[in-house]
Amino acid sequence: MLAAERGAARNTLTAYRADLDDASVFALGRGETLPQASATTLRAYSASMSDIGLSARTVARRLSALRQFFRFLMRDGRRADDPTELLDSPRLPRTLPKYLSEAEVDALLAATADLPAAQSMTMRAALEILYASGLRVSELLGLPRTALAGGGEVLLVRGKGGKERVVPLSDSARDAARPLVARTGRWLFPGRDQGRALTRQGFAAMLKHVALAAGIDPVRVSPHVLRHSFASHMLARGADLRALQLLLGHADIATTEIYTHVLAEHLQRLVEQHHPLAEGAVRRLLGPGVPDGSVRGGG
Repeated sequence: MLAAERGAARNTLTAYRADLDDASVFALGRGETLPQASATTLRAYSASMSDIGLSARTVARRLSALRQFFRFLMRDGRRADDPTELLDSPRLPRTLPKYLSEAEVDALLAATADLPAAQSMTMRAALEILYASGLRVSELLGLPRTALAGGGEVLLVRGKGGKERVVPLSDSARDAARPLVARTGRWLFPGRDQGRALTRQGFAAMLKHVALAAGIDPVRVSPHVLRHSFASHMLARGADLRALQLLLGHADIATTEIYTHVLAEHLQRLVEQHHPLAEGAVRRLLGPGVPDGSVRGGG
């Protein structure tokens, strides 16, 4: 169903299979098959994941997979009840997306020149497109060479669930991709085997080299960080939240709204660093020897 009706990606299918296999092994240990598992067994399974120290995020993901599995069984008439109905998911800490500064993105783009010629051309185009459009890495590497034919002012992207969206491209992204369009083959970013698209692992390895050449810790750089950087910088420069939702391909605007928290945090840091009444700024103005607590007192 996930593959045929929702067009789920291979990685999504693999993740669901692994989560359901894990729950199935637990249910069999209690003498039940997963499709017929009782609510008691599933509560015990949920508790066992916490007992062995799995993160709240992993527990929540596995419980989500189970909920969708049993809802499918009910819709398909294979089960009359949903044993996950009363399961509580752990509360997840809100984590803000990590992103690079505009200067760091510029440094990454400049560092592509330090790579061998073929890799340099590929990575320059890939980074330009990622940063200009906010594509997911799977969407980027799945682009056919014809996606930029006829001027390439926009990209028709097939995103999660097979949903298509139109994404505009910057002049610099089109210029960087033009040499790739001129090549033969099906894919805009082919792998070593020209008949196949570049793999995520192959792209990640090249991106690590670019980060090192740019003087940026490779741990801080990933395709998704560039997607976050695109969204954060767009919002900081006045982009409309609804337009950003469409560009990113988010089904729910609540997913996009997390970038407003990023912007708020960024603005708070700016005020703390540069506002004349911010404690740190006043202490710098008055010089050393100002006792703590005396900066914001009287007057």
